[in-house]
Amino acid sequence: MKTGTRLATAGRPHGERRTIVNTPVWRASTILFDSVAELRAATRKPDDGLFYGRRGTPSQWSLAEALTELEPGAGGTLLYPSGVAAIAATLLALLSPGDELLMVDSAYEPTRALCGGLLRRMGIRTRFYDPGIGAGIAELIGPDTKLIFLESPGSLTFEVQDVPAIVGVARDKGLLTAIDNTWATPLLFPALSHGVDVSILACTKYVVGHSDAMMGSATATPALYPRLRQAATALGQSISPDDAFLALRGLRTLEVRLPRHEESALRVARWLAEQPQVARVLHPALPDCPGHALWVRDFAGASGLFSFMLRGGDEAARAALIDGLRHFGIGFSWGGFESLALPVDPQSLRTATSWQAEGPLVRLHIGLEDPDDLIEDLRLGLERFAAAVG
Repeated sequence: MKTGTRLATAGRPHGERRTIVNTPVWRASTILFDSVAELRAATRKPDDGLFYGRRGTPSQWSLAEALTELEPGAGGTLLYPSGVAAIAATLLALLSPGDELLMVDSAYEPTRALCGGLLRRMGIRTRFYDPGIGAGIAELIGPDTKLIFLESPGSLTFEVQDVPAIVGVARDKGLLTAIDNTWATPLLFPALSHGVDVSILACTKYVVGHSDAMMGSATATPALYPRLRQAATALGQSISPDDAFLALRGLRTLEVRLPRHEESALRVARWLAEQPQVARVLHPALPDCPGHALWVRDFAGASGLFSFMLRGGDEAARAALIDGLRHFGIGFSWGGFESLALPVDPQSLRTATSWQAEGPLVRLHIGLEDPDDLIEDLRLGLERFAAAVG
């Protein structure tokens, strides 16, 4: 089946003459059994059907099944209450005290905090690496290295990693790989098909698509899925069936929404690149963005998230630009129907590499508004920036 057909049909009941279109919301904690014998039988296989609300109901199972369908060859998908929870639970499932983790230096800030906090206290060491390292990552691998974590492109500075090269090294060395694939989703970059072992999404973003639910997922190979499931159960990770319903509804339209995000974002990015107040635009689909050739080779398209660098100016001038925007909200996250603008400062987050900037950085998520309105809004914002710079 093509992607659109899979999105429309995955996770829905089949084989019945009459059924409803959407899986209902099954709210449950206690599940009742007809007998002690039935209870005992369910206890032996608690994941084979209704057992206890934390183990899931058809609401969660439908979403997990649908997400698994998007990664050919996957063994299954686990659902978590946020993207950060999905990353944390995956790393806790796959790493042990004394292990070393290789983490991309452009990683999502909460991922860095996890490495320097919880993982460090557990005796798991983290070494950060240059996102552009490619096959050169082989030189960083030591006797205790167990896992390489990727995020491509980075969600602030948008470097695209050479995933096949890194995965090839990992396979040769017997290491595991995991990727934060939120920017592209499996529609634009099916990570497991590129050899990655675990593909993680902050479903809060494009899967939900409407900024009204928090969720994360981890889709793993058949070999690793049982380890992730065991850890998720031990950590008590579960999601609300109501949120599962919202995410599944959002997933049905993902193939329709993503191209609109891409088209509008590229229009805005190309316009920004021509403005005298803008020093650089960091969008993987633009030829001068780091990793553009890799993006062309590996990705089926782009999403709506990118950054642009102002030419000179300071925090006050950047705030003058952002504060007066009419069609851009000021807030974290992305992937919803509304556009967002956020001041970002990646220079303080790098340890393996340095970030050089001609001026302050602004990250934009381009939503589903008319791009002409967004461009006009940014035009006025750049005028405010120029006036503040003087």
